[in-house]
Amino acid sequence: MQRVTITIDEELMSALDQYMETGGHRNRSEAVRDLVRAGLLKTPEADDSARPCMAALVYVYDHETRQLSKKLMHDHHSHADMSIATLHVHIDEATCLEVSLLKGQKTDVEHFAGHVIGERGVRYGQLVVLPADLEQGETPHVDRHTTGRHPHHSS
Repeated sequence: MQRVTITIDEELMSALDQYMETGGHRNRSEAVRDLVRAGLLKTPEADDSARPCMAALVYVYDHETRQLSKKLMHDHHSHADMSIATLHVHIDEATCLEVSLLKGQKTDVEHFAGHVIGERGVRYGQLVVLPADLEQGETPHVDRHTTGRHPHHSS
């Protein structure tokens, strides 16, 4: 590890301390490391379109839009190779929320997500992409349920 000194204004420091407390981090260094890792995941590589990834596609749609539910189901079935699971929640009488977990080449996942989000009647959509080829071995992260840290072992 290397020690780094940074200057942060009071407002940002307060926000960092709040993030640290709510996230179960033991200290500011741990919180900053997690934030830097998250920020770096958002930085695209020079050409990472063929890179394997995992993603969460979150979208809200009006299920009363003509044929939309049927189109969305067809889209997922025709991409069964990349669909891991989908959570479906009824927000109200006309609105549904879906969270689809996807795995595949980044370009394919992004194309599929763009198609779903672009459907008439989809009101909101966002794709969160994570590289699937992270270093093998233990990857610690904050467990928000126990406010501790635990390793994930690769098999």
